[in-house]
Amino acid sequence: MANSTRRTFLSVSAAAVAAPLVAGEAKASVKPELREILKEIDPRRIEAVVRRLVSFGTRHTLSTQDDPVRGIGAARDWIYAELRRYAAGTPMTVELQSFIQPVSPRVPQPTRITNVIATLPGSVTPERIYVVTGHYDSRVTDVMNATADAPGADDDASGVAVIMELARVMAKRRPEATLVFAAVAGEEQGLYGSDHMAQVYKDQGADIQAMFSNDIVGTGDAHDGTAPHRRQVRLFVEGVPTSETAAEARTRLSVGGENDGPSRQIGRFVQNTRTDLDVRVIWRRDRYLRGSDHISFLLRGYPAARFTEPRENFAHEHQDVRVENGVQYGDLIQFCDFRYIAGVAKTNAAVLWSLAQAPGTPRGVVIDTTQLTNETTLRWEVGAEPDLAGYEIVWRETTAPEWQHSRDVGKVGTITIDLSKDNVFFGVRAYDREGNRSPVAAPRPSP
Repeated sequence: MANSTRRTFLSVSAAAVAAPLVAGEAKASVKPELREILKEIDPRRIEAVVRRLVSFGTRHTLSTQDDPVRGIGAARDWIYAELRRYAAGTPMTVELQSFIQPVSPRVPQPTRITNVIATLPGSVTPERIYVVTGHYDSRVTDVMNATADAPGADDDASGVAVIMELARVMAKRRPEATLVFAAVAGEEQGLYGSDHMAQVYKDQGADIQAMFSNDIVGTGDAHDGTAPHRRQVRLFVEGVPTSETAAEARTRLSVGGENDGPSRQIGRFVQNTRTDLDVRVIWRRDRYLRGSDHISFLLRGYPAARFTEPRENFAHEHQDVRVENGVQYGDLIQFCDFRYIAGVAKTNAAVLWSLAQAPGTPRGVVIDTTQLTNETTLRWEVGAEPDLAGYEIVWRETTAPEWQHSRDVGKVGTITIDLSKDNVFFGVRAYDREGNRSPVAAPRPSP
């Protein structure tokens, strides 16, 4: 009988249910190849990238595109040349993804917007994709001012430096899944670059299993010299999916699951990954009145989240460069901490590499709701990864934020467990022969 149709019955005693096997479990040790990747991430190179991007004066989306030393065009060409240099002699490819943005509230005339995208193909499952971005455009107080100096050191040369350093270090590696490092434009005018990028992937039917935006990751000290959060980075993850349909909403209202969307599972995966910085996961799509490029991917049903520094100083974001009442305004490079940005890069590297080396998130996970019973039957598609070793069932109390219990069920596609689906939330995750675990997939009710 095929693996996808094999069925196992798992009896769980009351004592076993009470024993927490997920909460507090040790994070996986850092494997040698990832350890080498982390060692190579260099704060000095990150500083050089941020300084170079600031040197273009402004990177406003509506600024000049044909001046070799100033404006967004000069920044675009430099990023492209650097990524091409990193890719030389490696499997990584680099492309300019351009399109014409029609007139919109923040784009007064049709404007060419260009994303710079480096793709490192997976060696085992190249169709499985993980994306990381930073946006290279900048702005001042007036979002339509395309000529004033807009250094954009923190917002978001810092995020671009993260993705460029990741591309440099990882280009010569062979992740099992595909990694994409993208510097996108048009973010300040309306997320236009990432919106186009996400739609291209959607039109291609791309299997993007996680996306991370790095936006405002320049310092952990609130720009004021204090350091209560210097070892922390925030990760914003939505609960109810942005792309939820009316039918899905009706189901959720009946059985719950507002904390179990795909992005929320990615947040839990990050929390269970050994990272350089402490990741403070925040159960929101983004901050009040703000947004970033992950939203473009959420709109298309892709799991996505946003990394950002722990405590922002709004005098240094979206501001004209000036001194007013003794206060320095403007997104200036002196307010960046390059060792902190390197920590953000290492955190991204640990998460991306762990995702790429693990099996993909289980597909087609359903919970049988065709009959009344105190047992729970789960079904899913058995993955095709050559090193796939099996699956774990995880569950938690409906009031618990994190998975509390787990059971190894082997390489099967169906399991019946002696626990009532009415009382707990269930999930399924895959693991390979080296013990790498995928993110959890929460089940949908069967038709």
